[in-house]
Amino acid sequence: MDYESSLDRAMEDVPDIGGDEERLQIPDPETQKDGAFTRVTNLDEIADVLSRETEHLHRFIQRELGTSGKLDNGRGRYNGTFSQQDFDAAIDAYVDEYVLCSECGLPDTRLVREDRTPMLRCDACGAFRPVTKRSTSSQQQQQQDAVEEGKTYTVEITGTGRKGDGVAEKGNYTIFVPGAEEGDVVDIYIKNISGNLAFARLD
Repeated sequence: MDYESSLDRAMEDVPDIGGDEERLQIPDPETQKDGAFTRVTNLDEIADVLSRETEHLHRFIQRELGTSGKLDNGRGRYNGTFSQQDFDAAIDAYVDEYVLCSECGLPDTRLVREDRTPMLRCDACGAFRPVTKRSTSSQQQQQQDAVEEGKTYTVEITGTGRKGDGVAEKGNYTIFVPGAEEGDVVDIYIKNISGNLAFARLD
């Protein structure tokens, strides 16, 4: 099943999450190393809390980690070695893109399709916005916005992760910065990168 098909499935008969943001208690991903693979054994449980299709979440994680994988009985298997922090960050990025309302910040949302465009509609405040698969920038733009390990950058913190880390965006990368708060403009040092996710410290 390709990404667009899984997105269509995710939009079918999605139940409301209900309540406020504090009620969205997302389980920590339970990871297991299996030879050349890393498994997330409770992916279906995480997707259920988010009221999204497990396949849709799985496809998103693959893209964020820059790897391939397989979904088997609600468990995700990913080619390569990844830490729980890697999966935490990917799930945070998924929640920000496909679950939380960008206006009121609540998770009372549904994926719908309007005029063939996938939309995130909020049942709490009525806001809606398009959700689209991230497009590939031109090579020149990718080089300009590239993030490299061991280098420093100045970024604006535009969000907060589930565990309180500041979140910034640069090019195709989502950067997690412990100790930074939304609205801060900070200098950061990139410690490591996993797919489209980068982990930094304040410089």
